[in-house]
Amino acid sequence: MMGRLKSDQSQLFYEFHLSDAVPEDHLVRKIDTALDLSWLHSELAPHYSSMGRPSIDPELMIRMLIVGYVFAIRSERLICREVQVNLAYRWFCKLGIEDAIPDHSAFSRARNERFRDGDVFRRVFERVVEACIAAGLVGGDGFAVDASLIQADANKQRSIAGQDWRRDRDPKRSSRAVKEYLATLDDMAWGAASDVVPKFVSPSDPAAQWTGAHKGPAFFAYSDNYLIDVKFGVIVDVEASRSIRQAEVGAAKTMIERTEERFGLKPERLVGDTAYGAAPMLNWLVEDKGIAPHIPVFDKSKRDDGTFSRSDFRYDPTTDVYHCPAGKTLTTTGTLVNGGTTLIYLARKRDCDGCKLRGQCCPKVPFRKIPRDIHEHARDVARSLAGTDGFETSRRERKKIEMRFAHLKRILKLARLRLRGPRGAQDEFVLAAIAQNLRRLATLVARPPPAQVLRLA
Repeated sequence: MMGRLKSDQSQLFYEFHLSDAVPEDHLVRKIDTALDLSWLHSELAPHYSSMGRPSIDPELMIRMLIVGYVFAIRSERLICREVQVNLAYRWFCKLGIEDAIPDHSAFSRARNERFRDGDVFRRVFERVVEACIAAGLVGGDGFAVDASLIQADANKQRSIAGQDWRRDRDPKRSSRAVKEYLATLDDMAWGAASDVVPKFVSPSDPAAQWTGAHKGPAFFAYSDNYLIDVKFGVIVDVEASRSIRQAEVGAAKTMIERTEERFGLKPERLVGDTAYGAAPMLNWLVEDKGIAPHIPVFDKSKRDDGTFSRSDFRYDPTTDVYHCPAGKTLTTTGTLVNGGTTLIYLARKRDCDGCKLRGQCCPKVPFRKIPRDIHEHARDVARSLAGTDGFETSRRERKKIEMRFAHLKRILKLARLRLRGPRGAQDEFVLAAIAQNLRRLATLVARPPPAQVLRLA
C-alpha cells in the first residue's frame, strides 16, 4: 500500500534535541572534537570594554568563520544564511534551534578591529598546529615550502600605470587597504622585496602584484606561502606576500624562523623548487640555519654555444683557485663585483694563447674569466645533494604541498580573494590553512563522540 506524507504541522509541543539531528559521522562532529577555543575569551578580553552592551560572542563568530572556510562558504552573508538553516552548522556553532544569528556586518567589524588587534586568526592557527603535533601528525625532520598565486579583488580596468602611483601619500586620507600597503613598505615580503616599478597598480589594493606568471592573461594577485611538514602534509605556517620571487623567499625565511620560535621545530631538510635555489637563500639555509637544502640550484652559468661552462672548471677550496680542462689555474684578486656578491677568477693570457682547447674555451676573448658567487659553497652543498636517494624522496614529497594548494582552490574554492590589503589577504590565507589542517586532523585522528545514553521515556 502506498503511504502518504502527513502534512499536519499543528502540533504544539515537540521534544527535539539538536544533537540528534547531526549524523555521528558528520565532519562538524570530528572538527569539534579537534577544536579547542576555551582560551579565546581571555585572549580577547583586553580588546573589549568593560562597559556598554554585551557584544556578540567572539567564539561564535570564529566558529561561523571556520564553518565557512571548511565548507567553502566565504561570503559572510551566505555563512549567516547557512547557519540559519543548517542544523549541523548550528550545532557546531553552539547555537540552539531558537537562537538568533549574528548580522553579517558584525564579521566585518570584528575582522578589522578586535580580531586583528588580538591577532586571533594566527592564535587559532597555532593552536590547531599544536593539536596536530600532539596527535603525531608532524614529523619535524622534513619541511616543504612553496607559494601559489591567488587572484586579488582588483580590477584591471580601474588600474593606473605603476609610475603614476605615489607612495608618499597621507595614510590618514587613504582607504584601509592603502594604509596597510603603506605600513609594509619596509617589509621583505612586501615593499622592500624589490625596487622594480610594476607595470600597473590597483588604487583600491596597491599591494596586489600585477603578474603574468601563469603564462596567460596578466592579473592582480597575492602569493599564498605554505610551509608544510612532509609526513602528513600538515601546514605548519602560512604567510601572505607579493607575487614576486624575492618576496616569496623572504616569506619562506619568516615562516621557518617563526616555526622554530613558536613550536621548537627546525627541519633537517627543506624541500623546494628552483625559486628558492638562489645563492643567498641557500647560504642562509646551510650556514645560518644548518638545514640541508633539497632544492635545485638556480644557476644560469650553463653555456649553449658549445664552449666550456663553469661546471667544466674544477674549484680547489684549499688554494682558492679554479683548474681549467687543460690543467691551468685561474686566480682571483679578491675584488668583489656585481654589488659585492661575486669574485672573478682570471686565467693568464700566455696560458690561453697556446692552448689547444682555446676554441672550446674562450674563442672570442684573450683569456677566460670565471665568476664565483660569494655563497658558492652553499650552492655546491645543494648540488652535492641532488641525485641522492634522499633528494629523490624529497622530490616526491614536494607533491604534498602542491596537493594542499590544489585542495585550497578546488575544494575550498579560494581562487580569488574577497578581502583587500595585506592584512585582508593574510586573514583569508590563515583561515583557509586552519580549515585545511582541521579537515586533515579530523580525517586522520579525531574520534566520533561517545554513543548517547538512551533517554528514558
